[in-house]
Amino acid sequence: MADQTRNDTEGETAVMRTVDDTLVPRRILLVSGLSGAGKSSILRILEDLDHEVIDNPPLGMLDDIVARAERPVAIGVDSRTRGFDASAVLEAIARLRMNPNLRVELIYATAEESVLLRRYTATRRRHPLALHGSIKEGIEEETTLTAPLRAAADLVIDTSDMPPPELRHFVESRFSPWEGAAGEGLTVALMSFAYPAGLPREADIVLDARFLRNPHYDADLAPKTGLDTDVAAYVAEDSDYLPFLNQIHSLLQLVLPRFVQEGKKYATIAIGCSGGRHRSVTLVEALAKRLSAPDGMGNYQGSGQWPIMIMHRELARLGLGSWRWARRPDQPATMEPASPAS
Repeated sequence: MADQTRNDTEGETAVMRTVDDTLVPRRILLVSGLSGAGKSSILRILEDLDHEVIDNPPLGMLDDIVARAERPVAIGVDSRTRGFDASAVLEAIARLRMNPNLRVELIYATAEESVLLRRYTATRRRHPLALHGSIKEGIEEETTLTAPLRAAADLVIDTSDMPPPELRHFVESRFSPWEGAAGEGLTVALMSFAYPAGLPREADIVLDARFLRNPHYDADLAPKTGLDTDVAAYVAEDSDYLPFLNQIHSLLQLVLPRFVQEGKKYATIAIGCSGGRHRSVTLVEALAKRLSAPDGMGNYQGSGQWPIMIMHRELARLGLGSWRWARRPDQPATMEPASPAS
């Protein structure tokens, strides 16, 4: 935070103290993932966000690095790290989390195998685990080696369809020092997608909207998307649309507070349809509006004051949009949710 100063009191070296004398746990980010998936890019962005960045230190040095750091820390840990072992990394994270003055998160960068193969072919770089074999074999070995880290990650970033500017925007949105943001809270991402293109790897909950009436078969609506009002109205005319939306909303009112109790920091709710352009987009937009709109008493209808992100995966792949905030981390309850154009 801009107004933070170093607390030099002995025994509180891991804590930042704000000008109002509030103790703020120091952020420690461990960044791992598959080679070629963007880990180095993520670390560079975090360095621009004033994190102290160390890439691939020996695992035995993690505690010492954290103890000596004077800023938020981002540490790159992957298969190139000396003595790398996923269980050892998880043990180190568990040990660091025992310190209440630290806020430790694990980020895992991934991408589809075909994308990684294309990136390595384009750069002509050698995969670190394929010194004597094919790149494909190296990717498969690393995927298996780092699988426990992916399973334990607080945030999985799939860069398959994420160009560098969007990756920067995404990381900045998650890890900028937002003034007044609930840093210990939950960030909710609502994603639309197409089933034929595969399930989103980062999804915590997946819902199927393919039973609703499909605008694809209307010649006037097919070229449009769920961001268009006439498409949204067409989908909403289905007699099961509103009950389905209400059921999703009720489900999230139940499970999101429990995610918070479990200490989960990111939750991705994915809604899919056949093309990822109409029905799923309509539902994500409607759900975002509900979750991010105050009820007039300063309380959110979603039972929490969480930042809400929207991502339309297939529209992004077609160049028709990117992710955006429905409610930003620094947006007070009295403000209207962000519009689709924001």
